[in-house]
Amino acid sequence: MIVLPLLAAALTFQTAAPPTPPRFESGRAWEHLRQLVAIGPRPSGSPAIEQTRKYIKDQLAAMGLTALEQAWDDETPIDKVHMVNLSIVIPGARKERIVFAGHYDTKLFRQFRFVGASDGASSAAFLLELARILKARKSPFTIELLFLDGEEARLPDWQGTDNTYGSRHYVEMAKRDGSLAAIKALILVDMIGDRDLDIRRDENSTPWLTDAIWAAAKHQDLDDSFLAESTRIEDDHLPFLAAGVPSVDVIDLDYDAWHTAKDNLDAVSARSLQIVGDAIVGALPAIEARLIKQSQIALVHKTTVRRKAPRKDYAIRLAQHRHHRRGLRRKADVVTMGH
Repeated sequence: MIVLPLLAAALTFQTAAPPTPPRFESGRAWEHLRQLVAIGPRPSGSPAIEQTRKYIKDQLAAMGLTALEQAWDDETPIDKVHMVNLSIVIPGARKERIVFAGHYDTKLFRQFRFVGASDGASSAAFLLELARILKARKSPFTIELLFLDGEEARLPDWQGTDNTYGSRHYVEMAKRDGSLAAIKALILVDMIGDRDLDIRRDENSTPWLTDAIWAAAKHQDLDDSFLAESTRIEDDHLPFLAAGVPSVDVIDLDYDAWHTAKDNLDAVSARSLQIVGDAIVGALPAIEARLIKQSQIALVHKTTVRRKAPRKDYAIRLAQHRHHRRGLRRKADVVTMGH
């Protein structure tokens, strides 16, 4: 009578489903966005962006995560600016990394007060909420969250190298220290707060990464926001693409408030943050599966090459040995004939 209840309890324990990982919560992301907008304009090198960095680092610390600063001074067409990227690493089963990135600076405007609710705050708020859920997730790849400084041009127009200062600096440093090879994919978010969200496929982005995110969006009936139409975007993903890193830019540039004083809380919504969060988090297992398969194929190829190499060397040595022995016979014949 005692054994049966114990056995039933044991079976129940064994068949219990694993705990569900946290879900992306737009309410939390919205609060981060609201706090960032409340700081005001946050151009690179300003006291306000220092305050923004403190807010980001404090929020991450409360999650048990540490943000490492990558600081440098960069020459721009109008001045020398102190810039700082923030990097947060969440270890996974593999050392290879998937990077989620977005910029946290706002464009410098002196004509009006630009708070960048979508253009600057939405990407930083998104990354903070993403950090919370990915920290609790068992990931096959190491995750890096990258808050980029200096995405915006200092001059009024986007031209030349007066833009993407943070991403270009990060890639250059990663090349120098050898860490770039470990980055297997970059997922960039930018301007994702638009109340009327219309995200188009970027033709500069890596097709299979784009396909994975759009497929996840379709699976969740988010087609109204992730459109089949294409456009071509210049953004922080370009330095990574140029360095050979598969990259995708998730951005809504069809935004009437872009680079105007109207890019404020009235122009953005928590629902848009939820849509992007659901699509990207939903796509992550497929992205990881693709990268694991690529890694396995590369390993098999590498192992095959290593196995073939000794056989080739052996064949060469055997041929040389036979050639040497034939030479000895010919020499011996000559000597014999000389006698």
